[in-house]
Amino acid sequence: MADCNEELDRVVGELLARRPDIGTLFLVGSCPSEVIKLDLDTAAERLSAVHQGRVRILAYTGSGIETTFTQGEDTCLTALVRKMPEASAGERSLLVLGSLPDVVEDQFGRLFTELGIAPVRFLPPRRAAELPSVGPVTLLIAAQPFLGDTAAALLARGATLIEAPYPFGIEGTRAWLAAAAAAWGVPGERVEAVAAAPAARAERGLARYREQLAGKRISFLPDSQLEIPLGRFLRRECGMQLVELGVPSLDRRMMAAELRLLPEDLRLSEGQDLERQLDRLRADRPDLTVCGLGLANPLEAEGLTTKWSIELVFTPVHGFDQAADLAELFARPLNRRQRLAF
Repeated sequence: MADCNEELDRVVGELLARRPDIGTLFLVGSCPSEVIKLDLDTAAERLSAVHQGRVRILAYTGSGIETTFTQGEDTCLTALVRKMPEASAGERSLLVLGSLPDVVEDQFGRLFTELGIAPVRFLPPRRAAELPSVGPVTLLIAAQPFLGDTAAALLARGATLIEAPYPFGIEGTRAWLAAAAAAWGVPGERVEAVAAAPAARAERGLARYREQLAGKRISFLPDSQLEIPLGRFLRRECGMQLVELGVPSLDRRMMAAELRLLPEDLRLSEGQDLERQLDRLRADRPDLTVCGLGLANPLEAEGLTTKWSIELVFTPVHGFDQAADLAELFARPLNRRQRLAF
C-alpha cells in the first residue's frame, strides 16, 4: 500500500509540474482503487498539505459500483460543498445546483437578472477556485434531478431548498423560474412578463416536433435519473403516451414537484430488475425506448426503436431556447426508423 501512495504522490507531482494552471485536482476513486483499499480521502488531505496554497486536492468516488453514472457529479459536488465559504449574514443569494452548458447558464443568468434576482451563483462554478458561499441566507434551486446528496450537504450548511419542477421544456422552465421568483419575493406577473417572449419562441420551435411525437408510446429504462422530468415534458408538452418510467432510484424530496405532474396510474418502477423490465418492454412494444448504450443495439435487433439516455445528459436541453432541441432528440430515432422502413 505504501508503494501505491508513493506512486500516487509521484504522478500528482508530475502532473502539477506539467500543468501549473491547475487550481483544483480531484482524485477519483474507481473499482480498482476500492478493491485494493487505497484511501483517496486520506491521500487528498496529505497531498493538499504538501501542495498547500498551490492547488486544492479533493477526492470522491466515481466507481462503477454506484447505481448510475450521473452519481459521479453528485459525489464530486458533495466534495466541493465541504470547501465552500460561509455566507455572510444578510447576504441573501440564489444558488443554482447542477452542471449546465455555458450557453444555458448565460440564458438563465439573463432571465434571473430581468426578474430582479441577484446575486445568482452556480454550483459548480465555471472556475473551481471561485466557489460560491453558502449559509442560512442561501436559497437553493436544483437544475439537475440527480444531486440529492449534494442538496443534502448544502441543506446541512443552512441553505433552503426551493421545491420546483426541473427546467426542461416550456412548462418546466416557467415553473422553475416562478418557484425561484416566489421564494425571492418577485410577483408572478413579473415572471409571466419576463418569460413571455422566450416561451413564445420555444412554442414555435416545439410545434413541429409535437406533430411527430404526439400519440407515440414511450418507455424509459432506468439509467440517468432524468427519466421523470423528461417523461413529464414528453407527455404534457409533446403529447406522447408514457408506458413505463423506470428510474434507478427515486429521491422523493428532489422529485416531489415533478411527481405531482405525472398521472396517478402511471407505471413507475424503481431499481434495476433488468429481466422483468425487459419482459415488460417486449410485451409493451412501445414506439420508442430510452435506455443505456449497452441495451440499445440488442433492442434495435429485436425491432425496437431506441434512444441513448446518455445523450440527454451531455446535450444542452435545459431552458426555453433548448425546448425544441430536446424534443428533436426524441423525434430523431423515430424519423430514422421511418426512413429505414421498407
